[in-house]
Amino acid sequence: MNGIAASQPYVIAFFLLWAGLMKLLSRRMRAQAGQTALARLTGPARAVPVLRLVGLAEVAVATALLLPARLFGGAAAVLSPSAHLVGGVAAMLLSAGFLAYLAYAHVAAPTASCGCLGAHAKPVDARSFARAGLLLAAALITVLLAAAPGLVPAVTLPAGLPEVVVLAEIAALLVLSSELDRYWLVPLRRLLVRLRRPLALALAPTGSVPLEASLHLLRRSPAYCSASAQLTSDVRDTWDEDGLRFVVYGARDRTAVFAVPLVGDDPRAVKVALVNA
Repeated sequence: MNGIAASQPYVIAFFLLWAGLMKLLSRRMRAQAGQTALARLTGPARAVPVLRLVGLAEVAVATALLLPARLFGGAAAVLSPSAHLVGGVAAMLLSAGFLAYLAYAHVAAPTASCGCLGAHAKPVDARSFARAGLLLAAALITVLLAAAPGLVPAVTLPAGLPEVVVLAEIAALLVLSSELDRYWLVPLRRLLVRLRRPLALALAPTGSVPLEASLHLLRRSPAYCSASAQLTSDVRDTWDEDGLRFVVYGARDRTAVFAVPLVGDDPRAVKVALVNA
């Protein structure tokens, strides 16, 4: 267990460096700081300087946690527990301050962002509290190990397990950061939509397929593109027959009848016929 406990300063330092540098280096900070909950707490004019100061404090605490590192065997960096009391206490106070600030932001400005990772538009949510809580727990472990190393049981763990735990904690911090959703969660949701194909409704009864789903497929089809220049009306009539949805449009002095499959999402399967009115 000592290996896992001694690795917590790395986890804290990783997040604090990331958050601090985002506040210090973000080009959008000045433009969007007024939209954060901090602007309501300190006033819009002071929001940017206060965020910069918080960023400096985060970098300073991260540096205090990383400076006492010692190299053993030339391969792994192991942090000295006794040297981390000051940095651990600072990280604990900073994390507790984060939680208090998030609680204020959630109540006073529920639609505003917290500004935790620089300029962004994500409001405070449960993930923000969970992320701050994880940091506080890691800081508490760091302080306990530094103040009383004997409290951590000397249990022999499988080789590589502490590193796996550290990577899992860092991954959890990333997943709990809604500011990063556009890099992994949104693409994942788009992939699931493509794989699950909700508009296909392959197992649904014919009558349950929404008309808008059929029109969405129709408008993306080569058949619609070839006949669109001749269409002179909106949808005039629709009916379902033999696994197809027939959609009728006016087409100058004729009628355009599209056959849209009720199952599948291939636009090339849509057919069109122009018949005399």
